[in-house]
Amino acid sequence: MSDAAYYGVAILVGGVVGAIGTAFHLGTDAASHWPSLMRGLGLSEGLLLPLMGLIAAALVLASVWLVRTFAPEAAGSGVQEIEGALEGLRPVRWKRVLPVKFVGGVLALGSGLVAGREGPTIHMGASVAQAASEWLGLSTRDMRGLLAAGGAAGLAAAFNAPLAAILFVIEETRRQFPYGLRTYTAVILCSVTSAIVTEGIAGVGPDMLLNVPEMPLATLPAFIGLGLVLGAVGVLFNRSLIWALDFAREIGLLWSFYIVPAAVGLIIGVLLIVRPEATLGGEVLAVTLAGEHLPLLVLASVVVVRFVMTMASYSTGTPGGIFAPILALATAVGVLYGTALGTVFSLPEGMLTALAVAAMGGLFSSTVRAPLVGMVLVAELTGAYQVLIPVILTCVFANVVAEALGGRPIYEVLLERTLRLAGQTVTPSDAKAADGTEQIGGWDERKRQN
Repeated sequence: MSDAAYYGVAILVGGVVGAIGTAFHLGTDAASHWPSLMRGLGLSEGLLLPLMGLIAAALVLASVWLVRTFAPEAAGSGVQEIEGALEGLRPVRWKRVLPVKFVGGVLALGSGLVAGREGPTIHMGASVAQAASEWLGLSTRDMRGLLAAGGAAGLAAAFNAPLAAILFVIEETRRQFPYGLRTYTAVILCSVTSAIVTEGIAGVGPDMLLNVPEMPLATLPAFIGLGLVLGAVGVLFNRSLIWALDFAREIGLLWSFYIVPAAVGLIIGVLLIVRPEATLGGEVLAVTLAGEHLPLLVLASVVVVRFVMTMASYSTGTPGGIFAPILALATAVGVLYGTALGTVFSLPEGMLTALAVAAMGGLFSSTVRAPLVGMVLVAELTGAYQVLIPVILTCVFANVVAEALGGRPIYEVLLERTLRLAGQTVTPSDAKAADGTEQIGGWDERKRQN
């Protein structure tokens, strides 16, 4: 296939992914409105709370049943599945993944689980690319390049952040992506096309717009301190997530894999009434929390509850990402940190919001271990380019601390866990092929020429 034809395929895939991603976004938003309808029925709290719990549990269980019955690989984020596919370690069964990820994701995110839409859209985007590759009979290298492009298009559609999506491929899949002008250009075209379609349907503008004034240079040490804190939080987050997944699996093996999802769904249903800030992906919370001026103890409780419910929600095995929960949790940590500073120092106007924005990038950097993506993603999401230097400092120091504490990229760990449970002995950290041939991007040079 010529370069021009390949680029045309990338543009077409980007358009389809943009449409599917936007439909998924609108669908999950519409599905999440049912708690408001229930509150409007005028039921007593004694009747409303158990009813909410049962409905949420039913939605979660329906999502888990779809995943376990038709496409087990559709559980969770899906980013690790794409990284595995780029290394030839995981299949992309697009005929199953696309419908299960879409319908199961709408059910799961609509139930109120603390999960994000970006993971499912990345997985669906790569699935669209896989379908195109099979139909057109692309070579192995072109297929892998288009697979990464489709994933990037999914991220662009989820957050309307095309530049961060492009950088995500560069930084997150740096070991697997088959670099070259042809494949790299396809990623750019695919992501931009997806963003254009998304903006054409849902509108133009940052997804989580925040008005943040420029910060004085004297405040920079506070952002460095925030980065140090978030580095530790990120390592704790990653290890807790794996522990939660393993714990849920043990419960499933002992009794039933539907026990944990049912219990989490019941809790989520109740929290939708008594503590709504502890539910859903958290995009609204991230935008509003800094302006609510909550007391320290309340903010601390928000951090703890969001942390616990993120772990619980991801362990259910439903389709759902961790980008949005990470950003919401980071916002809560940043506002808590700023409020604590405010008890000792006089903070300039807008400092809490600036810390919240910087915290998003910092926690993303320490969990995903992609600081460049964290910096750009936060800027595109919030439009807060005025605090780019504080954000950079926070991201860099969070990444350094996470490395010093032995933290590893969450998707790398999730992929290794998936491979281990699947009984595969090959790990994404292997530096050489079985015959000793040096690998480039996870594949030996001979395979790259196929």
